[in-house]
Amino acid sequence: MPTYDYVCDGCGHAFELFQSMTDKAKKTCPECKKPKLRRLIGTGGAIVFKGSGFYKTDYRSESYKKGAAAESGGGKPDSGGSKKSDAGGAKGGSSGSGSAAKD
Repeated sequence: MPTYDYVCDGCGHAFELFQSMTDKAKKTCPECKKPKLRRLIGTGGAIVFKGSGFYKTDYRSESYKKGAAAESGGGKPDSGGSKKSDAGGAKGGSSGSGSAAKD
């Protein structure tokens, strides 16, 4: 059940009322008893996701990841180490690691 905001145009009294969506809007102010009450249009409730994101693969177990890698023919997931040595070899012709060649 939502919470509705009401304001009285007669006395300026503003309040929130917790009522069913099927209930009719209130018309009489509880403070001054005048029929000048109106329901305000609010933003409504919303789902708020906080954080970097939510993906269906966020909660996969290690055994699932290993099985998926084996099915794709990769064996182990690539950590990016081989890409770094390939890039170092293309730059200076060194086949060793990039940090050893720079020292």
